[in-house]
Amino acid sequence: SCIVSLSKWIGDTMSTLSPISITEIPRFKFGHFTDRAGGTGCTAIVAPEGAVGGVDVRGAAPASRETDLLKPENTVEEVHAVVLSGGSAFGLDAASGAANELEKHGIGLDVGCGRVPIVCSSCLFDLAFGNSQARPTSFDGAMAVREALITPKSLPLAEGCVGAGTGATVGKLGGPERCMKSGLGARAFQLGSLQVGAVSAVNAVGNVVDPATLQPIAGMRATADGLEIVDMEEAMLAMGEQVTMPLDRTNTTISCIVTNACLTKAQATKVAQMAADAYAHAIRPTHTTNDGDTIYVLANGSLGADASARIPLDLIGLVATRALEAAIVAGCTEATALHGLPAHRDIAAP
Repeated sequence: SCIVSLSKWIGDTMSTLSPISITEIPRFKFGHFTDRAGGTGCTAIVAPEGAVGGVDVRGAAPASRETDLLKPENTVEEVHAVVLSGGSAFGLDAASGAANELEKHGIGLDVGCGRVPIVCSSCLFDLAFGNSQARPTSFDGAMAVREALITPKSLPLAEGCVGAGTGATVGKLGGPERCMKSGLGARAFQLGSLQVGAVSAVNAVGNVVDPATLQPIAGMRATADGLEIVDMEEAMLAMGEQVTMPLDRTNTTISCIVTNACLTKAQATKVAQMAADAYAHAIRPTHTTNDGDTIYVLANGSLGADASARIPLDLIGLVATRALEAAIVAGCTEATALHGLPAHRDIAAP
């Protein structure tokens, strides 16, 4: 049960929140396919032994696959991969390739006559960045899974302009010429025996800020050839009724939380809902009509049911929120300039 005294749990464990590599969390594997020339790509988060899944969709323009399957009332209890992809709705094709590759490795739901991999997927819009005809394909999704399965866990997951973050940008109120390059971030924490990590491809219409200081990390620039970041929320308020978004329904921050905790589908969904606070903390504004924001949670239960039951669900949600905040910021700080757009590193450079 998750009805546990939070203060008692903290008092019993005296744990501290410590950063770890997301690849340290057991029974998860991660891989990318990156097309820097085309400005797109995809990222596979693989649970070869299966994981319980949940999802929270806050954005008004999502492109997704198998999200209904994650509802607590539906019967499939295990997920084998989440694919985050560029390419808008075209990018959903990458999930089919991921499923085919998983089947080749004997990974999937046993249906008697074979195995059916359960692959959930969400896509971000990057068609206006790089080559509009470059979209992650079924082959690319298979390659991301293949990289995930063969990469040693001792290697860190690449961040920045890779995988689903290759074509990601932020700060678009002033149009595509004044936005900045963002990308994919991955961060994880350990609290006692609990491990929680987050992977996020940051393609928001809003600006990204440091949640601790509220200082801008990346976003809308004052001019197309400058590096000064404008407070986008204040700019919207100043524009009032004249506010228009130049690229409707073309933004999405898509993320996946992974944990070693043992959760039910309902609990995983609640963790996803709590982790959505990270978007509000780090992206200004967020969950707009032009974003398709989605957060998946995968819980593989390697911590064990007894140990998991002693950890309050609210605490898991809090650690997930912290991990996702850090991943969103990393998606911008690890990005590099690409296809003519500057990144945070250009501002931070001496």
